[in-house]
Amino acid sequence: MASEPLALDIEKEPSGPLFLAIADAITRDIMRGRLKPGARLPGTRALARALGVHRNTVDAAYQELMTQGWLHAEPARGTFVAEDLPESMAEPVSVSVPREPATVRPHLAFSDGAPDPRLVPDKALARAFRRALLSPAFRGGADYGDARGTPVLRHALSSYLASDRGVVADPARLLITRGSQMALFLAARAAVKPGQAIAVEEPGYPLAWEAFRAAGASVRGIPVDAGGLSVAALEAAIESDPRIAAVYVTPHHQYPTTVTMGAARRLKLLDTVERHGITLIEDDYDHEYRFEGRPVLPLAARAPAGLPLIYVGSLSKLLSPGIRLGYAMAPEPLLTRMAAARAAIDRQGDAPLEAALADLIRDGDLGRHARKARRIYRARRDVLASALSAHLGGRIFFDRPAGGLALWLHCENVSADAWAERAGVAGLALLPGTHFALDRAAPQALRLGYAALDEGQIARAVDILARSLPD
Repeated sequence: MASEPLALDIEKEPSGPLFLAIADAITRDIMRGRLKPGARLPGTRALARALGVHRNTVDAAYQELMTQGWLHAEPARGTFVAEDLPESMAEPVSVSVPREPATVRPHLAFSDGAPDPRLVPDKALARAFRRALLSPAFRGGADYGDARGTPVLRHALSSYLASDRGVVADPARLLITRGSQMALFLAARAAVKPGQAIAVEEPGYPLAWEAFRAAGASVRGIPVDAGGLSVAALEAAIESDPRIAAVYVTPHHQYPTTVTMGAARRLKLLDTVERHGITLIEDDYDHEYRFEGRPVLPLAARAPAGLPLIYVGSLSKLLSPGIRLGYAMAPEPLLTRMAAARAAIDRQGDAPLEAALADLIRDGDLGRHARKARRIYRARRDVLASALSAHLGGRIFFDRPAGGLALWLHCENVSADAWAERAGVAGLALLPGTHFALDRAAPQALRLGYAALDEGQIARAVDILARSLPD
């Protein structure tokens, strides 16, 4: 049964991101008893239509509230207010017709490309964290630290980036953040003025779009083809839209299609950015996961001196989504502006965690973990590719990616949305192409993030996928 429309009291000019304003409005309605425990919320599409916002904005609000414990999602049923809220906050739900108990189904999900937290080197990380907590630097620190992050991690990262990625990174030009999402927000705040625009890949990464909008920028989609972002389309967009002040790319494994931008196109992109004087934001979110072929160096390793390039990376993608550590490298004055914006919203980072990660880098534990993870994820990619070919050959097609943690599955004459809905009923969560579309028609495709699934889970997921294929 569909839920009733939901009218929300949202600030007309919220001081922060719009998705947080929506989340706050829902929280207020829960606390004053309007939304009671167990109440079903409208779907993201319906609420986005009612509020006149993008569906990804509502999805981000729901995800934030689920993280905080206000809401919970049930596969194939919807999103509900949590049942275990304190009695003093909201009265228990009272309905005339008892709700049917939720059907117990295996909960499987092809993620957007998250790593497997079961592989985290927990013993080495625990030892390093304990050393950080007991260190004189931590115990003697009576004041807040540098908003750019602890010097020990910035120096360790500088060496790591130089040896692993060919990026010459002066520690003074590095900024440590709570995940790459914060780094993207700060990059936009530093590089773009209110009213200006950032050119983004389409299909692309919706959470980056939200970060850019929260920083006051608008986003303009640039089509992606088999070689990544179309530089010719970018050139045309820049010439027709003077508001474009930056371009955001994921050249190593384009999100979500996984394609790698070739050398010739990379050179054209650098030339275009330099000629037009715009900022280049490179998101190298999964550089460690290259399974075959020679390593592909980041744009930051080849960019001409003086190019306004902000290089963003993530240690969360290497370890676990729950370990929130990202970083950005930028020239002056961009880095100073990013650090000032970071200090305004989060005075400093997690100093013990940063020190612990520095230890993992210096001691070689992070490198050993990366090598082990690559072997495991490569095997999982191969298992997934073989299972898809065996169960769905002829109905779908895909290119086996040379790296990354996801596979881009093209549907043959099949609605990706309908397939995702049928799979959800059967207990498998999928991300169809509509999740990654901005202005253009959504691709009929699915992004299958496989890294967090072991081989048995992959086999079960593909079985559900095959049984759920629309006729």
